[in-house]
Amino acid sequence: MTDLSYTDRLLQDTTYLKSNRNLTERIVDKIILQLNRVYPQVLTNKEAEKFRCLQTPLRTRLSDLLKHLTKKGERECQEFYRALQNNGDKVYATLPSRSSLNLSDPLEISPNQEKVILNDHGPVFFLACFSVAAGLAFLMYYNNVEPKTPGSAKKVFGFTAIGFGRHIRNILISFLEDATLGQ
Repeated sequence: MTDLSYTDRLLQDTTYLKSNRNLTERIVDKIILQLNRVYPQVLTNKEAEKFRCLQTPLRTRLSDLLKHLTKKGERECQEFYRALQNNGDKVYATLPSRSSLNLSDPLEISPNQEKVILNDHGPVFFLACFSVAAGLAFLMYYNNVEPKTPGSAKKVFGFTAIGFGRHIRNILISFLEDATLGQ
């Protein structure tokens, strides 16, 4: 793991930042505004107006801004990286200096590699596992050792008979009596 200062990192990333097409005018303006408003000691109003001037091409303004920040010092470069992370996270994630820092755990599995590991078996494996699980559930359901008694059905029919009329109640009660005698 290399310990580069923010100024060295900015010098290393300057050519990449100038050539990156994902760093749009909108993102650069947001970075300049953040450096001016949130951290007014980094960029004064006059400097911010100079770097936001629309008559100057974007790459020229960006180049001037990066030179200006490297001349100002370490803290200003650090604030630039913070502003870049807040406003252009896709660009920040692909910086050459970040890849050389090697911030990730060496034992960590990358998301692309994890996708390959999870999908390594294919659909036939999934169907086979699902069939085994469904078969086990089927066997457990039908080979239940508990005796199935109509006692619970009697209770349900008995309580449902209360809500019906007298004629239907008599039919349900006679059905329950027949079911009990048939056992």
